Amino acid sequence: MFSNLSAGALGLSLDHTTSIDLAVTHGFGGVDPDLGYFRSLGSTAAIAEHAASVREKGLQWGIGGLPVPLDGTAAEFREALVDLPDTLELLRAAGVDRVGTWLRPMHDELTYRENWRRFAGRLSLVSDLLGEAGVRLGLEYIGPKTFWSTERYPFIHSLSEALELIADADAENVGVILDSYHWYTAGESAADLEGLTDADIVSVDINDARDDRERDEQMDLDRRLPFATGVIDLDGFLGAVHAAGYTGPVKVEPFMKELAEQPVDEVLADISSRLDRAVAAR
Repeated sequence: MFSNLSAGALGLSLDHTTSIDLAVTHGFGGVDPDLGYFRSLGSTAAIAEHAASVREKGLQWGIGGLPVPLDGTAAEFREALVDLPDTLELLRAAGVDRVGTWLRPMHDELTYRENWRRFAGRLSLVSDLLGEAGVRLGLEYIGPKTFWSTERYPFIHSLSEALELIADADAENVGVILDSYHWYTAGESAADLEGLTDADIVSVDINDARDDRERDEQMDLDRRLPFATGVIDLDGFLGAVHAAGYTGPVKVEPFMKELAEQPVDEVLADISSRLDRAVAAR
């Protein structure tokens, strides 16, 4: 795996080129792609040239966002599907090979099975288009009970459910985004990760949890930096990820507003160090 700078996940307002320069400065192995920046370049040739310059700096692409709302209205979903081929052309020109989205773990109107059928059908359509462009899709399940219990019908909020949905959609280029925070709040252990391979994992996030809350009291948007509290067994989590032979990006997504108030170089030096520890963990 390689350390990935995802400025947005850190709450930092950095433009794409600045992120690239800072990723090099602080020893990251990758940086997230930016579709808006790609579009601004005006041609696929210019995008390919930009991507080549990023590789020359020793960086790989992390993970982009899926430009299709799997949980959107029927009209929103259809409209995004129409635009998807043009977007995929940009990703292909840049050499971006993975995108991701999260699975909303509840619904006020759709039952579990109704929501399941909707996601499975949409996932099958989207994955086919992505697969033709050589792009993998990562699905992130959301673990905190304080979130998935807030609407009438809980939905997918565990690894086993996410893997079952992927199998049901028969989507070979779809895997999971593993986040240590969701893994912990879902009550999972390293044993639940046994048997996963690099083909099953599209991206990895590492975070820690507050030490003044029980597992079921943890809030989705109130996390801690990896290795900060020791509440989450990151050694066990990362050991299982390494055992899976995972080769993709690993990033930090703590939702800590105070990071944006600190000097950027200090924040990135700290994050890079934590990610280096994760990449080296066995």
